[in-house]
Amino acid sequence: MDLQTLAAIVGPEGLITGADVRKRIVSWVDPSPCLALAIVRPASTEQVSKVLAACHAAGQPVVPMGGLTGLVRGCTAGPGEIGLSLERMHRIESVDTVNRTMTVEAGVPLQKVQEEAEKHGLLYPVDFGARGSAHVGGSVATNAGGNSVIRYGMTRDSVLGLEAVLADGTVIPAMNRMIKNNAAYDLKQLFIGSEGTLGIVTRLVLRLREMPRSTQTALVACARFQDVTALLKHMDAALGGTLSAFEVMWSEFYRTVTTPPAKGSAPVGQEHPYYVLIEATGADAERDQARFEEVLGEAIESGLVADAAIASSVAQRDAMWELRDNVEVFFRFGMPVAFDVSLPITEMERYVDEVLERLAKEWPAYQRYVFGHLGDGNLHIVAAGPPDRAAKAGIERCVYEPLAARSGSVSAEHGIGLEKQPWLPLSRSPAELELMKRLKAALDPHGILNPGRVLPA
Repeated sequence: MDLQTLAAIVGPEGLITGADVRKRIVSWVDPSPCLALAIVRPASTEQVSKVLAACHAAGQPVVPMGGLTGLVRGCTAGPGEIGLSLERMHRIESVDTVNRTMTVEAGVPLQKVQEEAEKHGLLYPVDFGARGSAHVGGSVATNAGGNSVIRYGMTRDSVLGLEAVLADGTVIPAMNRMIKNNAAYDLKQLFIGSEGTLGIVTRLVLRLREMPRSTQTALVACARFQDVTALLKHMDAALGGTLSAFEVMWSEFYRTVTTPPAKGSAPVGQEHPYYVLIEATGADAERDQARFEEVLGEAIESGLVADAAIASSVAQRDAMWELRDNVEVFFRFGMPVAFDVSLPITEMERYVDEVLERLAKEWPAYQRYVFGHLGDGNLHIVAAGPPDRAAKAGIERCVYEPLAARSGSVSAEHGIGLEKQPWLPLSRSPAELELMKRLKAALDPHGILNPGRVLPA
């Protein structure tokens, strides 16, 4: 493709070529240089439309690039591909405090959205560790999950409307601002979670919530998995819908993040098999704290909880969350092979036992860890050890194959990208995959948008 055509659309500051492309890395987990043919940086929806129209006419593959925080190589632009970054489209256009919405461009970092909402006493509830770098448009394109899904849902539950550009440059202005709008097809859902394979999200209308006025956090230990699931039901019911996080750590994970050289200390003893980080948010700090302690006390008295520590300050709360979020600790064992799966909670104990048994037998050199957002059915599994392509493929089989019989998903919240594309048939039926291909062919007939990601090229 003639890069001068793109330069004429976005201007010299909007196009990166040659050695300047190589100065950029592939992603936060892969610091090798970007190998894209070029990176185009439009500054408006109009420019995105013209860029895609030109690429469509030339049959030029385009890979959308956000904050590069993904884990499935969904935004890795390779040789011959053009990276499309919306980093120059980073305006917060408006905040409507009455209707509780925020209108933004897709290149705004997630953390900036959260901070702007907080200025108005409001909350944008989607939250995850890469908030400072991840673009909100990328989180929508991947339907990101995070720490508060149990209460607020996935990203799609916080998107009222969006603007997207199709492969041929057609702009779809679906900027709905209402919670209820049942006027035929909800077209925004085509683009949420499609990973840029059906269109490029350029602007968004986000749904905001009232900012909670109190937060209660505890880290507890459980002796049996059935105690963990019973505790989830007990806390959710007794707290009257205010439970916002229910994060579970298996023993090996907890011991690793609370033992030097890890920086964290153990709020409760390391001898238990399961640990749960529980958080609830409400509107009255004194009453909410009393209720939280009462409900947790009931769980202790009934034998569901073996030990517990309640955060009495913001610093203690942050320290508890740092334990759960300390995924960097795995890198000291080598390059971790990380997984993001979901399955019915009733199947989790047997599934984890089977996976860990297979990993121990087939790949004993790798350390094995399990943790995740169990309250919404999401587990993270990490095998950490020496980089080895054959080992990675074998570890994937150990983790993914047992999901099929349990109606599980190979991706709970991180998308499919290139990494999981071969495993997608484990989680989607032939009829579903065929419909996805028909949608792709209808909206992107030349196959230029993120080719090979999600579906085969």
